[in-house]
Amino acid sequence: MSAVIEVIASRDGAWRRIVLNAPRGNLLSLDLVRALGAAVHAVESARGIKWLTIEGAAGEFSFGAKIQEHTPDMMKTVLPETHRLFKRLLAFPAPTAALVEGRCLGGGFELALSCDVIVADSTAVVGLPEVSVGVIPGGGGTQLLPRRVGAARAAELVFTARRVEAREARELGLVDQLVDEGRDRAEALDLASRMAANSPVGLRAAKRALRLGHGLDLRAGLEVEDAAWRAVAFSGDRAEGVAAFNEKRAPRWPGE
Repeated sequence: MSAVIEVIASRDGAWRRIVLNAPRGNLLSLDLVRALGAAVHAVESARGIKWLTIEGAAGEFSFGAKIQEHTPDMMKTVLPETHRLFKRLLAFPAPTAALVEGRCLGGGFELALSCDVIVADSTAVVGLPEVSVGVIPGGGGTQLLPRRVGAARAAELVFTARRVEAREARELGLVDQLVDEGRDRAEALDLASRMAANSPVGLRAAKRALRLGHGLDLRAGLEVEDAAWRAVAFSGDRAEGVAAFNEKRAPRWPGE
């Protein structure tokens, strides 16, 4: 894997960590975006994945886009590559989490918003400052942020381009969990262990129902849920789950 990306597997292979380790604050250069896209694709193709986390090295998540690459010619390449990355992450079949330390701004925050859960430590600073440099969030920020905090709050944050520190970010719902400095990975490990006890088939189907059903009216959302339920109702995992329940033992998920 590229030097700007490190992929770390847990001992049982169920948890993968993707660590951004690019110079100058993990700016989302074309090289980093491509390397991250390749890493997500590789993890997605691996067997037995229950949980993916993305984090930054050296106490910073990502400062956002590499402005120097935002020339008219470069943007024709950078933006589609970035869109492909974020869409791949949104569609990742297993649950995902961003572990945020330090600055998480612009495209970096959109990267975090593309994950299912955001765990931040007390050093985190998040925001979408794009209007301050004459553009708007272009990696899904104008759509993902309102889904987290509501339209009015999202508008205020985007229009002011302000940076929000950790405690307020948790209060506003910009991040899901706030932990002491340096404890985000430990919290992710705890989340991973709790998820790992559950059916991988069930986790993937639940994520699909949550993602596809969001924003639909209730009738359409229930149809999405029903389709996801039917897809797992006769799976090996369901048979094992029922057997384990009846036998009062821990399940041994086949993951099929």
